[in-house]
Amino acid sequence: MRKIGKGLTYAYIGMYYSSMARAATTSDAFNAVAEPRRRDILNYLALRERPVGDIVAALEMEQPSVSKHLRVLKDVGLVRARREGRQMLYRVNAEAIRPLHEWASTFERLWRHQLLKVKERAEEKVKKV
Repeated sequence: MRKIGKGLTYAYIGMYYSSMARAATTSDAFNAVAEPRRRDILNYLALRERPVGDIVAALEMEQPSVSKHLRVLKDVGLVRARREGRQMLYRVNAEAIRPLHEWASTFERLWRHQLLKVKERAEEKVKKV
């Protein structure tokens, strides 16, 4: 371990290889939604189209940050934008979210199966009492 600054340490564990670049957040929908604030924005836009100012206020984020996240979401196709006067209005592109939903539904089935097992065990215990 090496000392870095006052009280900080750094240990090299060889996890990262320079020849293996990490995928850019703008490369696809999965990478884009890996960032929690982008998921927050998508959740907020799920109900209806909204201007940037509404997103900023509702999510208590800085406007430049919201704009950057919206740009990433738009670049991968998860969000669509249209101009209305001086405002840009953003909405979710449901078709682009479909692959995310289909992938996640695999795990939803797994959890539903697990919850059924828990329910069955609980019902068995109640019968024994």
